[in-house]
Amino acid sequence: MLAFTLLLGTLGGAVFSWFQLPLAWMIGSMVFCTAASMSGLPIQVPGGLRSGMIMILGIMLGSAFTPHIADRLGEWAISLAGLAFYIVLSAALGIVFLRKVARYDPVTAFFTATPGGLNEMVLVGSAMGGDDRTISVAHSARVMLVVMTVPVFFQMFQGYDPASRGPLGPALADVPPIDLALLASCALGAVVGRWLRLPAYMLLGPMLVSAAIHLGGLTTGKPPGILIAAAQVVVGAALGSRFSGVRVSRIAHTLAIASALTAMLLVVTMAFSLVLHWITGIPLPALVLAFSPGGLAEMSLVALALGVDAAFVSTHHIVRIVLIVSLVPLTFRAFRKFEQRRHPKGD
Repeated sequence: MLAFTLLLGTLGGAVFSWFQLPLAWMIGSMVFCTAASMSGLPIQVPGGLRSGMIMILGIMLGSAFTPHIADRLGEWAISLAGLAFYIVLSAALGIVFLRKVARYDPVTAFFTATPGGLNEMVLVGSAMGGDDRTISVAHSARVMLVVMTVPVFFQMFQGYDPASRGPLGPALADVPPIDLALLASCALGAVVGRWLRLPAYMLLGPMLVSAAIHLGGLTTGKPPGILIAAAQVVVGAALGSRFSGVRVSRIAHTLAIASALTAMLLVVTMAFSLVLHWITGIPLPALVLAFSPGGLAEMSLVALALGVDAAFVSTHHIVRIVLIVSLVPLTFRAFRKFEQRRHPKGD
């Protein structure tokens, strides 16, 4: 099953790359594997393989943290403050939509609308009595839709030219052995991240170690391009595999709801991005990717593929995840009390 999945994902990436589509290796892999998964074919990506590729992505993201970033932290502070308001507004709008239009129960609506990490929202939502399959499919669909639409938006309206983009990374033979050793050592950050109980520790741990050695001037190296392409294929295939075993009718219904919710969130994203661009002067593409309701790994890959400031984008998504993971227990208790006051006998 794994060999078939990787072969299909690579084929999808190659087809999309041939058409010079943005983020070809990930989106192509995702589209092909999603179609196969919904058709009942055995699409599966082991968690260990995805984790290994996520570590490579973390190391790559850390390499974007160069010493000059310190000069821009003042700009980032304003957009990071805006991120907190974005989370509250987008979650509130999403909950209202899912309760009033989709008729989700309160718990499922709350954890589906909250733009946190898939694993965290499914685990906590299930423990609180929500429909874990609906939460999982809805979040997967949201990330998939964002990954598919945002790069196309840049290609159509922001003048993205695939031919102008350089390679994903250096050739393996061009990376000095000392740089390879330093980059490989960053994988130990996953162990530290797990010990510290960081959210998304397989990505954040290596990213923080990589950022430290790059900020410290120990290396300017980046992971080889072939590994970045492989990471895109695996991450795309993993997204596609999430629809395995789900009835097509349920996917179609959830996808319709997720499409409407995602469109609404992207409108909010664009509004916040335009306002913050006007206030701070930060490039609009960076703000759009930083506020887009996609996954940390996926949106960071989009930033890398489009040549947008990956350090800025990944930092905002990390802060989003940390804020949500930290505040969800408190906000959910308040939300539940509010629902109980409105509906004393339940829905």
